[in-house]
Amino acid sequence: MTATLLRGGRPWGLGAPADILVEDGLIRRVGPALDAPAARLVDVSGRLVLPGLVEAHCHLDKTLYGGPWVPHSAGDSLAGRIGNDLARRAELGVPSVERIEALLRRMSAFGTTHVRTHTDIDPEAGLRGVEAVREAAGRVPVTVQQVAFPQHGVLTNPGTAELLEEALKSGVEAVGGLDPAGVDRDPVRHLDLIFGLAERYGAHLDIHLHDGGTLGAWELELITERTKALGLGGRVTVSHAYALGQLDDARQDRLAEGFAAAGVALATGAVYDFPVPPVKKMRAAGVVIACGHDGIRDLWGPYGSGDMLERAMHLAYRSTFRTDADIELALEAATYGGARALGLTGYGLSAGDRADLVVVPAAGAAEAVVTHPSRSLVMKDGSVLHN
Repeated sequence: MTATLLRGGRPWGLGAPADILVEDGLIRRVGPALDAPAARLVDVSGRLVLPGLVEAHCHLDKTLYGGPWVPHSAGDSLAGRIGNDLARRAELGVPSVERIEALLRRMSAFGTTHVRTHTDIDPEAGLRGVEAVREAAGRVPVTVQQVAFPQHGVLTNPGTAELLEEALKSGVEAVGGLDPAGVDRDPVRHLDLIFGLAERYGAHLDIHLHDGGTLGAWELELITERTKALGLGGRVTVSHAYALGQLDDARQDRLAEGFAAAGVALATGAVYDFPVPPVKKMRAAGVVIACGHDGIRDLWGPYGSGDMLERAMHLAYRSTFRTDADIELALEAATYGGARALGLTGYGLSAGDRADLVVVPAAGAAEAVVTHPSRSLVMKDGSVLHN
């Protein structure tokens, strides 16, 4: 592979302009005025260089992106959205390899290099979604990590547990959970099952938790205790965690300390008017925060662009961040936080890291989030994809 020299950019966090030499898919050197006469020269002077963006929570298998516009038809309740999805997915050909591919290509153009997607697993769908996502991902230069997701419950939907295990045996990287109390009505059995699968197959675990208030807080405590007891720190993520945005300061503080000690990450999309975890407090406690769109133009909702800088802006806005330092926390969630939640190695802007890079015309991280400008360059594994 021909070496590439990015000249004169400002790598995020470095504080000064620097060149980046890329060769064989890796960042080889970072520094001022690098000498690499055989390398292809790309002038990115004055622009901000970021690591590849990380979409840490979406549902590729559900998307209608790339097809004709479908008027939104779901109700306002969780049950209504689930019912709408079940009733119409066959009619609309969901999952669709072509639509998933179209969305992944859009994500790639926006600089996303890694995606974690929650793929529906249930007796009706079987592993069709897993297969569709795999086929689409094989066509696009984006690394996709799937979560076997029991959208319609595990204990309440017989046959789902066996399919979750089948998905893991087939190579799916993570197992999911869904409201162990609110949906499955039995938190202990639910957590026994999904933690057992994660432990047995060496998989990551990512649990949707919509349950709010003290019920959700109790479930968060159970997840933290289980993660710590089994030594699964760094492999467990709680998505949404709406309860965190509804608790008093003292309980938030206790949960934050527990997450940090156990190695439980949080993923949020800051979508609609649902509660957002207190990002600044969680980060101060050492909790990993990741970010994602959740649904993108699907039967659950008509919104979503695939642009993780725009999604970071929503997170910053919903968190009422105004200072540059605070807004930068949202960009961290869409990059380094997501990478840590997904268990990525060799991620970043240092020599030896994978050359997954995004260049934007912005003075700094806060401007990149607030304005989410056009991408000047996107690089994946050292190959320039968009320039």
